[in-house]
Amino acid sequence: MKRFFFVLALVATIACNRASELRSQANMENAYHFNTYLSTLEIPSKMDFCGERIPLEIPEVKESVEREFYLLLQQPGQVILYLKRSGRYFPMFEKAAKDLGLPDDLKYLAVAESALYMSRSSKSAVGLWQFMEATAKAIGLVVNDYVDERRNPEKSTYCGLKYLKQGYNKHKSWISAAAGYNMGHGGVSENLNFQGAKDYFELFLNEETSRYIFRIVCIKEIMSNPAKYGFKLRSDQCYQPDKVKIVKVETAIPNLANWAKQQGTTYKNVKLLNRWILKRELPAPEKGASYQIAIPQ
Repeated sequence: MKRFFFVLALVATIACNRASELRSQANMENAYHFNTYLSTLEIPSKMDFCGERIPLEIPEVKESVEREFYLLLQQPGQVILYLKRSGRYFPMFEKAAKDLGLPDDLKYLAVAESALYMSRSSKSAVGLWQFMEATAKAIGLVVNDYVDERRNPEKSTYCGLKYLKQGYNKHKSWISAAAGYNMGHGGVSENLNFQGAKDYFELFLNEETSRYIFRIVCIKEIMSNPAKYGFKLRSDQCYQPDKVKIVKVETAIPNLANWAKQQGTTYKNVKLLNRWILKRELPAPEKGASYQIAIPQ
């Protein structure tokens, strides 16, 4: 009997090892095919941002674009999430840009900033447009212990686009305005003046800002042509805008869970649809102001 179990264990071990070898071989073959496919892809001969040309004839510029291009394509799961989340947010971004008379391409900046996720960076920038607190307040967003409008998709979008417009008015270039979104419009001006440069592409900047524009244009290229790069999503696979109605509230809400029940919904729904509400209650808004709280339709 012992001999039988020994043989059985030996057979099982050999089978497991063989299965592991086959998995390893399959992974290597998949990696080979992916790498072969990736090596066939090249950046387009012409690229632009908001109608402003990327000078790919400059070797350093082309190399920088290729760096972002291939690194992005090595993260297929992340690109798929970009595409899925764009179904929820791009319609709103496009409407806001149209309302303000601004280029549609600016929506890709939000992808580079937050991956279209309501995130907080290591530097405490928050929301889809990654505002720092001081900048958010300066541009007109409310940030306090109870409310953080950096987490309000619509309000932060309009403010993000207005901040970019400020940069364009200052630099007369959307590329420089986008660089200013990353490092501050004053920082771009100071570097242009100190270095005697005529545009972004002549500047020597910090690592993050020097890669920023190239990352945005690569995001634009891949998201504008997903099938070209092997991403085939149906429209129904993308996340959709939430169907909500807005409740105007002019008084304090001492208990958000009870308030939610009174509206025929749940505390969870209210928090998910209004991530700008930070606590379980809301104080009375300032005189003449109100809260615009989204609840399921």
